[in-house]
Amino acid sequence: MSETNIMENKISLYSRFVDDTYNIKIYTPDCPVPENGFPAIFVLDGSSHFQLAADVVRLQHIRHTKTEVQPSIVIGIAHQEEDRRNKRFRDFTASSDQVVFPDRMKGKIPDHFGGADQFLNFIEHELLTEINNQFFIDPEKRTLFGHSLGGYFTLYTSVHSPSLFETYLACSPSIWWNDHELNKSIEKALHEQEECTIRRQLYVGEKEGFMVEDAKHLQQLFQHYNHDCKLYIAPDENHASVVPTIMSRALRFASI
Repeated sequence: MSETNIMENKISLYSRFVDDTYNIKIYTPDCPVPENGFPAIFVLDGSSHFQLAADVVRLQHIRHTKTEVQPSIVIGIAHQEEDRRNKRFRDFTASSDQVVFPDRMKGKIPDHFGGADQFLNFIEHELLTEINNQFFIDPEKRTLFGHSLGGYFTLYTSVHSPSLFETYLACSPSIWWNDHELNKSIEKALHEQEECTIRRQLYVGEKEGFMVEDAKHLQQLFQHYNHDCKLYIAPDENHASVVPTIMSRALRFASI
């Protein structure tokens, strides 16, 4: 099978936890399988970011001794195109008794949100099972990447199910959601947890305004509890431009 065909490998996967079907896009490198299996990079918003992540691995893993990007399987988790925006709010945000919206978001928030735990169950109990049945994955080298609301979900997962992935890459995370309740949720979880070996990396564009300060504050919160969390502020980038700028850097970090 040619690498082009491998990159076009797609499956539709129904989740009983969410009661919805996801398009799963899969890239596998055209090289021998490592002794412990391939590292796996799970990419949220797969319709937008899967191809970019797959291309970074495809172009750089051949010279991984120089690029530091290891040959890895890339799994893009994509919502069905119809109503995709609303489903992002449904799947990526945590449940809460009350949700507070900033003024700038009034009239822009859909009616359904707070399904992060159901979506997390889908990843852990359905998607991972499917991927492990099809591919030889190194269980100690799994990465989750998310941008914006996907970045919020990535951070949420890193404290509520930390052992699911080894590395968490959160780009421009929507820490603002529900009056910054993620900070409170994370602080409560960290207060109850011992130090662990997972790695977190925050990315944000220099021109993302309040999101830069939110990311700095969250990094300090993780560090206060002696949990690993690094922050990279991408010069001259905004919310729309930051992902292409940091993807190579992010996947290099995941490979180290």
